[in-house]
Amino acid sequence: MSCSGNQTAAPLASAPDAAQASAVENPLCPPGQAAAIAGGKSSVEGVTPPAATEVRLVSGGRVATRLATAASPGHLPRDDGYCSSDSTPKSSGERRVAGVLPHPRAPPADSPALGADAGLHKPPPSGDADGALAGESVPVAAVAPRTPTASPGAPGGPPGPPSSTGVVDDGRESWGKSMDFLLSIIGFAVDLANVWRFPFLCYRNGGGAFLFPYFLITVFGALPLFFMELVLGQYNRQGPITVWKVCPLFRGVGYCAVLVAYFVSFYYNVIIAWSIHFVYASFSYVLPWTSCNNTWNTDDCWDGLTSDEPKPNSTSLMSPSEEYFNYVVLQMDKSDGIDDLGPPQPSLVICGLITYFILYLSLFKGVKSSGKVVWVTATMPYVIMTLLLIRGALLPGAADGLLYYIKPSISALSKPQVWYEAAQQVFFSVGAGFGVHLSYASYNNFNNNCYRDCLITSLVNAFTSFYSGLVIFTYLGYMAFKQKTDIGTVATDGPGLVFQVYPEAVATLPGSQFWSCLFFLMLISLGLDSGMGGLECVITGMMDELRLTFGWKTIRREFFTALVVMSSFLVSIANFCQGGMYVFHWLDTYAAGISLLCSALFEAVAVSWFYGLRRFSADIQHMLGFRPMIYWRVCWKFVSPLFILITIVIGLQSQASGKLEYHGPIHYTYPAWSESVGWLITSTSMCMIPLWMIITICRQPGSFRQKLLLSVTPEAEHHKILETEETPRLDWKHWLHV
Repeated sequence: MSCSGNQTAAPLASAPDAAQASAVENPLCPPGQAAAIAGGKSSVEGVTPPAATEVRLVSGGRVATRLATAASPGHLPRDDGYCSSDSTPKSSGERRVAGVLPHPRAPPADSPALGADAGLHKPPPSGDADGALAGESVPVAAVAPRTPTASPGAPGGPPGPPSSTGVVDDGRESWGKSMDFLLSIIGFAVDLANVWRFPFLCYRNGGGAFLFPYFLITVFGALPLFFMELVLGQYNRQGPITVWKVCPLFRGVGYCAVLVAYFVSFYYNVIIAWSIHFVYASFSYVLPWTSCNNTWNTDDCWDGLTSDEPKPNSTSLMSPSEEYFNYVVLQMDKSDGIDDLGPPQPSLVICGLITYFILYLSLFKGVKSSGKVVWVTATMPYVIMTLLLIRGALLPGAADGLLYYIKPSISALSKPQVWYEAAQQVFFSVGAGFGVHLSYASYNNFNNNCYRDCLITSLVNAFTSFYSGLVIFTYLGYMAFKQKTDIGTVATDGPGLVFQVYPEAVATLPGSQFWSCLFFLMLISLGLDSGMGGLECVITGMMDELRLTFGWKTIRREFFTALVVMSSFLVSIANFCQGGMYVFHWLDTYAAGISLLCSALFEAVAVSWFYGLRRFSADIQHMLGFRPMIYWRVCWKFVSPLFILITIVIGLQSQASGKLEYHGPIHYTYPAWSESVGWLITSTSMCMIPLWMIITICRQPGSFRQKLLLSVTPEAEHHKILETEETPRLDWKHWLHV
């Protein structure tokens, strides 16, 4: 290690040479710094990290970096060690040389043996000046892999050769641009729920007053978890399953997240197929849901927007758009319930094939292809919403609709249901616990500013929710004006809003085909972003697991993506049957409700309590250059888990207290067996957490005490526990540190 200003580092010849050179103590270094280098001691509050050695896990091994000063500063570029051409230099004349050191425990077969240099990674015998835990090894900084290589570039394969900058490639692909990643996580967070659920919740729960619990829970509940997922994925560069090498006991959290994302794909992508059907129907000379003069209309059809007759005194009235959606698109009149699905409808199956084909083309090349798609799908909705808002603001009754939307009712804040629905909307909209943000972040460059991306995405998500409400309620006000009724009678949420109420509103406008087509194109783009994110979580999570854990080195992404997409499509066909709407509502209730919240809860507990906030904060400081404020640390450890736990308890109580029902053309109550199967689906993903806890403990070597310690300790430190049974998790300071 060079500590002198006139020392130069020898060129990097090979990984073993670099490993040997990095382990030799330089006599020019002061004794204190040499000890810090040997121990790999981290920086915490009030302690400056040693600049001589930087260690980080990369693809089963470690990257060790040593700093050396050039003989002539003017002849070398100033680099911060992250291999980015536009990064901020650390100091003049410094460069970094990297080599690969095999993992101290069970080195990969294709990696050079570590030999006598294993002591380089051993933690120091005592804590730091900050009262840090004795013996806890915290990597100091990291050098990000940069450019993927062709052969060794397969994720989970052997590291590639050093690049021109001296950084060893870990083989994992990265986003082409940082904006690709930002647009991808914005596209996943901003989904259909922002359009069809938030505006109605805001109206029903106090108007503008609903924004207070919404933003409060966002700031103290969902936002910290969102940032945690981004850091976890970006720092470790692993998918939602293999990332739990940082705490093997919670490996089941990754499986839970992957299963939830997979189950959601069974019905969520069906919405895109419905939207494609409506886009096709929008090219008709007259929109088919404009009047009641069609062969499929019933005696209960009433066109309240164009009819001058008073509204009949009947509770079974339906608009032309309702009958078109229920009787033409879904054909629900030919089914008696979930136990009488009927045959699939060819037109919807074709629309589903188109949907999944688009998803496959967006995903089969990884983030290099999906990163380009989101430039269209993530930005198009804002252009379309703005056009729709301008047009809607010119309609009669629009001002009344906006007033109903934002008029605050402070008394609503005293109702627990308002806070529960705000928490439910926030957590499901941000997407914490899905594993999607973690998967996307695992393809980031190490020094990407994910903190900035987290804040931008959260602000955009909240803004989009409110902005879409402005669009929707201008048209609801127009409908109430035309029907001479109250807005409460036309306002609804879910598919009924976007496939029944809104189409009816635009059907009376000049150029209705154009506005209808625009609206459903917006739904398609919103759905594709979230659909890609969910399937990417499944693909990334399982491919990393198969390669790194089960040793499937030759699996091709194109083939595995086709397998995941095709299997999801085959299951989704049940939603295209005549009774498919009953399946859709059933899956929407059980696939990603309580199980998703449990995934987020155990993720927060695993990182903030078992992995440790001191270690996690050090990871952030090494990656982003700053230590997270007390706000983040308190939220991670106490506030966010508490919010999720309360939401889970209220959700379980609400779901268990009543029967599952669907309010469509008829009031349908689901049979008892369907509720039992639904709870089975919910428990399937949730059971992954305790199941893998048992499997992990049983797989560990040693005594039962060692098995427990190994299960809650990062795999990089297992060799020390087997040798000395020392771990900071035996110290109460580890659990109380904030």
